[in-house]
Amino acid sequence: MSDYPARAVVDLDAISANVRTLRDLASPAAVMAVVKADAYGHGLVPSARAALAGGATWLGVAQATEALELRAAGVQSRILTWLYAPGAPLDRLVAADVDVSVPAGWALLEVVEAARATGRTARIHVKVDTGLGRGGALPRDLDTLLDAALAAQAEGAVSVVGVWSHLAWADAPDHPTVLAQAQVFDDAVRLAERKGARLEVRHLANSAATLTNPAMHYDLVRPGLAVYGLTPVPQLGGPDRYGLVPAMRLEAELVLAKLVPAGHGVSYGHVYTTPTQTVLGVVGLGYADGIPRHASGTPERAGAPMQVGGRRVGIAGRVCMDQLVVDLGPDADDVAGDRVVLFGSGADGEPTAEDWAEAAGTISYEIVARLGARVPRVHVGGPVGDGGPAAARGGAA
Repeated sequence: MSDYPARAVVDLDAISANVRTLRDLASPAAVMAVVKADAYGHGLVPSARAALAGGATWLGVAQATEALELRAAGVQSRILTWLYAPGAPLDRLVAADVDVSVPAGWALLEVVEAARATGRTARIHVKVDTGLGRGGALPRDLDTLLDAALAAQAEGAVSVVGVWSHLAWADAPDHPTVLAQAQVFDDAVRLAERKGARLEVRHLANSAATLTNPAMHYDLVRPGLAVYGLTPVPQLGGPDRYGLVPAMRLEAELVLAKLVPAGHGVSYGHVYTTPTQTVLGVVGLGYADGIPRHASGTPERAGAPMQVGGRRVGIAGRVCMDQLVVDLGPDADDVAGDRVVLFGSGADGEPTAEDWAEAAGTISYEIVARLGARVPRVHVGGPVGDGGPAAARGGAA
């Protein structure tokens, strides 16, 4: 029990098992486990080590700080980072042997400068915007970017080791944009190879494409959400369908339970009024902890579910900054200190992150990734020792 009235219990063995499942599914492609955003709320370094123990040979992060934190923790696998602005500490990334995405000419110039400053060859992955309209060079600009990158490679400043992109509609495998983006991606790869690039990896597939579209696997897949046992395609099937096990259980204790009369207003604005005499319970988690305010409940709209005493109850009234209220029912005998499970794997009948996503009108990615830093993470299972197995550096399987 922690000093905080709630905790996220993260099963590292589940993460390892999920990666093994994804590795088997994607073979012969290698697996890059995406551990950005504090490993989707699960804890960056412990989750990264668990993913490597499960057979990932790459790790993917958005921010430079995440990559450097992994290196500082002794993680030795290949790491790719991709989101940075001008002036980012690229010299530190190059010195730490972190692969860097290059989405534009200005980024290439800064990577080359960092390589020269450190006296090391920077490993780069050229990012192509194949249709998402977000990061990456548009096809019309790719020729110029590749020429500049290969010129920098000729002088030893960089090594063009990868070409990559990201799908816009991977969670709808039959959507026409998926095939269209793959065609643009194939054209980009052919262009790079025709110009003389000797690519180690071509990568396009996120979790959804890894699970549903083998044609998108190429040399390397980049699952994120699926690493943590959640499905990116809930309309096609839950975690069980894909052999995944949710790794996080968010639990708390009731900090108060009290009997109130019918017609009693609950929480700010009294959007919920008790329909009968009932027991209200207070849980010490709120929107400052990442609980969506959209998960609030009214008599007309059920709030997000949780499990108390083996039964499901819903949020009553508005979620507050530090707490929320549940209607435990007129016959409840729950008391302060009793356990509350907000979401978990569902194996014991508790709600899941997907249940919360539906209640809040969002996606399970957000439910786990937005969990606040002040909620303790309790890691169970996982690799023995402080670093797990050291994954060999290298390219695709």
